[in-house]
Amino acid sequence: MLTALSACGGRYAPVSDTPIRLGQAYSVRGTTYVPAADPTYDMLGYASWYGSESGKRTANGERFRARAITGAHTTLPLPSYVEVTSLTTGRTILLRVNDRGPFARGRIIDLSRGAATLLGIAAQGQAAVRVRVVEPPERDRERLRAGKPAAARPDASPATIANLRAQLDAGRRALGLRD
Repeated sequence: MLTALSACGGRYAPVSDTPIRLGQAYSVRGTTYVPAADPTYDMLGYASWYGSESGKRTANGERFRARAITGAHTTLPLPSYVEVTSLTTGRTILLRVNDRGPFARGRIIDLSRGAATLLGIAAQGQAAVRVRVVEPPERDRERLRAGKPAAARPDASPATIANLRAQLDAGRRALGLRD
């Protein structure tokens, strides 16, 4: 189903917060993903970014805009709003999830070029992040639907970043993973 949506030409769905789409379970490269609402989603992992796909159709039918502040997630409802904090720069942004991905081991979110730039990680291929589902005010939702950044969020403190980084490293060691 994802391949069919990505390859479709023609009209795009309007940028809207309704309907919220979960979709059926799907498999990519031998891994099955089951979309589900999770209002308590709060994960540490790695983000990558993409931008050469401008103009293609996202999984919820919208036109992908590389400079917009959007992202892709394997299972969250489309659209969803998440707060992403870079564990490198400490910057925190709000973004709108409107696509499926990433499908690379260890990555929990794909960012548009615009989102990666705001986080200060566009020069990197991937970066450690915290991603958590949030319910932003309508004013921020409206700005994100228009492809613009939401209101600025406070940067994470150095102590918070150190704590999150330690949690991420401990989790990776527990899984036997190396940097």
